[in-house]
Amino acid sequence: VQLVESGGGLVQPGGSPRLSCAASGFTFSTYAMSWYRQAPGKERELVASISSAGGSTAYADSVKGRFTISRDNAKNTVYLQMNSLKPEDTAVYYCSVRFQNKYYWGQGTQVTVSS
Repeated sequence: VQLVESGGGLVQPGGSPRLSCAASGFTFSTYAMSWYRQAPGKERELVASISSAGGSTAYADSVKGRFTISRDNAKNTVYLQMNSLKPEDTAVYYCSVRFQNKYYWGQGTQVTVSS
C-alpha cells in the first residue's frame, strides 16, 4: 500500500487549496478513504471520510461546510478541497486507508495558513 499526498504549502487566510492523494497497492475503488491532520503539539484528528463509491461523506465539525472530500476511482486518487482556510487549519495533512485491518498513511503534506 502506498499513499502519496500533494498540494500543500503556504496559503493566505481565506485561501482554497486542493490536496490530492494518489493511492496504489490495493483495489482503491473498494475501500473507504480518509483525510487526517496533525497540528504542532496536538494529536492527529480525523478531518473527512468518503465511502468506496463516493456516495457517502463525513466531516469533522471544525471543517464542515468549508472542506469537501471527493475521489476519482479511475485515477486512484482522493481529494480534499479546502475553502475559507483559517490559521487554525495549519497542520500536516495525511490521507489514510484501513486495509486488511491495518491503517496505512501517506507521508503527509504541510498546509500553513498565514498572511
